[in-house]
Amino acid sequence: MNMDRISNLPLEVLGSILVQLPLKEAVRTSVLSSKWRHKWTGLPHFVLDDKIFPSSMSLDKFERWDHISRIIRQVQRNTTGPIETFKLAAYCRPDHYLLAEWVAFLSGKGLKEFVLKEFDSPKWFKFPFDLLSSSLLRRLELFGCMIKLPPAGAFEGLSSLTSLQLNNVFVDTDTLECLILKCPVLESLTLFDFEKAIFLKIKNTRLKYLKISSAFRDICLLNNPLLATVDICLRIPPVLFMEQKDCNLVRTVGCLHGVKRLVLSAEFLVFLGNCDVPERLCVLLDNLTSLELREVRVDNIRHMTVLLCLLKSAPNLEELSISVDRSRFFSKPVTDFVKAQCSLGLSFNSLKVVKTRGIFESGLDWILFELLLAHSPVLESMSIARYGGVRIPEEHFWRLKRASERVKIFSFTSTD
Repeated sequence: MNMDRISNLPLEVLGSILVQLPLKEAVRTSVLSSKWRHKWTGLPHFVLDDKIFPSSMSLDKFERWDHISRIIRQVQRNTTGPIETFKLAAYCRPDHYLLAEWVAFLSGKGLKEFVLKEFDSPKWFKFPFDLLSSSLLRRLELFGCMIKLPPAGAFEGLSSLTSLQLNNVFVDTDTLECLILKCPVLESLTLFDFEKAIFLKIKNTRLKYLKISSAFRDICLLNNPLLATVDICLRIPPVLFMEQKDCNLVRTVGCLHGVKRLVLSAEFLVFLGNCDVPERLCVLLDNLTSLELREVRVDNIRHMTVLLCLLKSAPNLEELSISVDRSRFFSKPVTDFVKAQCSLGLSFNSLKVVKTRGIFESGLDWILFELLLAHSPVLESMSIARYGGVRIPEEHFWRLKRASERVKIFSFTSTD
């Protein structure tokens, strides 16, 4: 009756029990008895976030790191099994030397996922790619790091990496290009808030998902045949060179022949409309079924020419989502341009769902709304969200021309 059945369970069974607990609770099992003192250090997954701290602990970033470093050192001293996952997502001030030592330790433990989330540091953490030797690593997320690769020939790459996310990092054009190329099975790439605006050269024949939200000088997306989802937000107004003759829309989006979902935001629309935008792309985006354009300036000729070119270049587009920027001014040239499109016999033959946000009952945005409604013969649903105030009454839609007899129009308000 006094037998400790749980403590005498096989290690693999105990491990499967402990892994179901939050790390904080798993660590607390060390006080049960001498048998349990180091059992938690054999866990294969370590998530160090706000949940691991005692409720009485302050938010002091140094104190929090001391708590984390004690956990790390205990694991280094006592663990013998594999460690597949490590995630640091707690606001703290890490010691770079210990962090680099920890990366080297993990890379010899069968590491599959390594995640560094937001932390505080007076200088960049030079991520030790030269110490990262795990051939099993599939997911890598870095924050606040300086990306420097070993000399040419010394860095073999990350042969199993399928997901890479870089947030608030310091990296140059050539280093980023090399890193992406050295991940031969990379499928997902996410880039946020680079420290400096660089020329993004993204080339990877296996890449399927790309999300960018940062400042950058220029972008090249050649040789990405499997790229199916692209989401790009340029954070600052682009620098447009007067002597540039190539249209950025043609040069960047025009090569995304396999893209199925495309999301473009704000200043990137200006970047795409840097010079003469064609009526439609030379090679149509036949696979594009979903298009989302955010913060469209309906009074900006660059935004409108890019928008219409994309619509005409996507014959199989089924879903369109447009949010209109709240600041707007009357522009007769843009008004005349959009009205002229209404008389060109346009037809969006595959469009089934349109979602608009920020549309008013007058002005260019309303003309755009009418254009889509009048030239989409298979349209099934069209929603219009107005920022604040009251929604547009349904009777205002009754007199509008519709190409589809079965379309349903929904009107509501939005605070986003």
